[in-house]
Amino acid sequence: QVRLVESGGGLVQSGGSLSVSCTYSGSISSFYFMAWYRQAPGKSREWVATITDNNDTHLKDSVKGRFSVSRDNAKNTVTLQMNSLKPEDTAVYFCSLNEDYLGHGIQVTVSA
Repeated sequence: QVRLVESGGGLVQSGGSLSVSCTYSGSISSFYFMAWYRQAPGKSREWVATITDNNDTHLKDSVKGRFSVSRDNAKNTVTLQMNSLKPEDTAVYFCSLNEDYLGHGIQVTVSA
């Protein structure tokens, strides 16, 4: 059974930084990519970032230059580093492995 556990997140003032990490475990045949999504209150879930098995990264336009995604193979962890945060970044952030598995989500709140 595959398990994804998000950590980090929390509350920060506008302009601040936070990171969210996703640690995966279990019977994973292959790591193809890890994606991050977020869902703000009253809104649908949206894609934020992806890192592939080749460590290629892709970011949503609105977070380019502010967010980055990295991977630690030794720890089976993918981290989304978020800088220059804005109130509109407030959401529950989810990680998804190979689009097959989804974490439970973790809250990120940015105050004005």
